[in-house]
Amino acid sequence: MSSRSALVHSGRWVVKIGTTLLTDSRSGLNQSSIVSWVKQISLLKAQGLDVVLVSSGSVGEGMRRLGWDRRPNEVHHVQTAAAVGQMVLVQSYETAFSAQNVLTAQILLTHADLASRQRYLNARNTLRELLALGVVPIVNENDAVVNEEIRFGDNDTLAALAANLVEAECLVILTDRDGLFDRDPRSDRAAHLIRYASADDPKLMDSAGSPGKLGSGGMLTKIRAAQKASGSGAATAIVSGREENILVRLRNGEELGTFLAPGSNRITARKQWLAGQLRGTGMLVLDDGAVTVLRESGSSLLPIGVTSVEGSFTRGEIVICVDLNGSEIARGLINYNADETARIIGKSSTQIESILGYCGESELIHRDNIAITG
Repeated sequence: MSSRSALVHSGRWVVKIGTTLLTDSRSGLNQSSIVSWVKQISLLKAQGLDVVLVSSGSVGEGMRRLGWDRRPNEVHHVQTAAAVGQMVLVQSYETAFSAQNVLTAQILLTHADLASRQRYLNARNTLRELLALGVVPIVNENDAVVNEEIRFGDNDTLAALAANLVEAECLVILTDRDGLFDRDPRSDRAAHLIRYASADDPKLMDSAGSPGKLGSGGMLTKIRAAQKASGSGAATAIVSGREENILVRLRNGEELGTFLAPGSNRITARKQWLAGQLRGTGMLVLDDGAVTVLRESGSSLLPIGVTSVEGSFTRGEIVICVDLNGSEIARGLINYNADETARIIGKSSTQIESILGYCGESELIHRDNIAITG
């Protein structure tokens, strides 16, 4: 769907509510706003719309209870705040939804859950079953146990991956600003709200600002989230969560905030999973010819197009492919381990058996196992 009609006619949304809307370091969770958003979601559900709610707020609420006025940098401090705040956050949503006779379910995820293909499919099946039963899944990153190596880093990214998981038509990001501006409105009064753009428009990155002291994201993460959601064909709306009845008004077609239409890069569910991987175990540097073939033909990656190998990886792990300037091009599942890959790069596929003593596959990465990301 390429226009705001997607918000009116779609059957499934992922709604993400940001930390700055939910909490501050003094008063904690904004209970009245939670009740308002829950009433709106419940009304939309009654009209036949499936909703997955991705909610920040556990760290912010934990900070208040612990007496901290600034989001900590140390992982164990973030984990501590999340563990304290998650109890209150879930209880608040459960109480509000129960008042509307709507069942909820808590889903806590880490990147490791989605990096494993089997666990990814398990999460997808669970979310879809919950929606089929009329339950509102409330999704958050499992901050209490996650570490820097396996964390999403922000709930905008998590919301985009949730949109991929459940094949939502729309990702709605509620923030403390009116939408995406062409310049930072906090420092430039001449900034203009971007009403409509394509999620894959490279000029959007110039509009991103910096995150606040409570949140971990910013407009940059929201743009990147829109790009990820676009991979499954989802549109993204970035709107102010402080607007009265914002969700209902969006559903009614009112022109609010920024609408980012999905680009032309819709990919299969398997490649959505690959593109959604935030980290790889190794890196392949490709020559210009290989970059062109991958981008324009969607072909497999052959050894002859690789100039160098970095990292330690085994067969079947995810590696990142970059061009000669270091810019990411793709990521995919490698058919050989790092040592074997280093021995056959720059060579013809017909030479693999003579070099390694066997030939498992003629490609380093088969076209079905590679997702173009840049």
